[in-house]
Amino acid sequence: VQLQASGGGLAQPGGSLRLSCAASGRIYSIESMGWYRQAPGKQRELVAHITSGGTTNYEDSVKGRFTISRDNAKNTVYLQMNSLKPDDTAVYYCSVGNRRLASLDYYWGRGTLVTVSS
Repeated sequence: VQLQASGGGLAQPGGSLRLSCAASGRIYSIESMGWYRQAPGKQRELVAHITSGGTTNYEDSVKGRFTISRDNAKNTVYLQMNSLKPDDTAVYYCSVGNRRLASLDYYWGRGTLVTVSS
């Protein structure tokens, strides 16, 4: 499974960006889809997660500002980021869980840089 992320870039504080991540390859059944981020000098952290049934959860600092969604027909997950803050600056990674029978394998995208600065 390959993941192709896009949509990162430079935004001003208070601005918006939309990240996309499309999965391709040997896909059986994508269960979970999520976005993680890693800021310089910090550990990677979960930003948002969505199950195959559409249940979402968010890291506390992004609640009310970020929205995760998925298009199952396109095997794509999105992250709409509004009211961006400088603390949101990080490399954002998408991840998916691909299930085949009893096996659940996770895959990671290469990351897309989001910079929030005036």
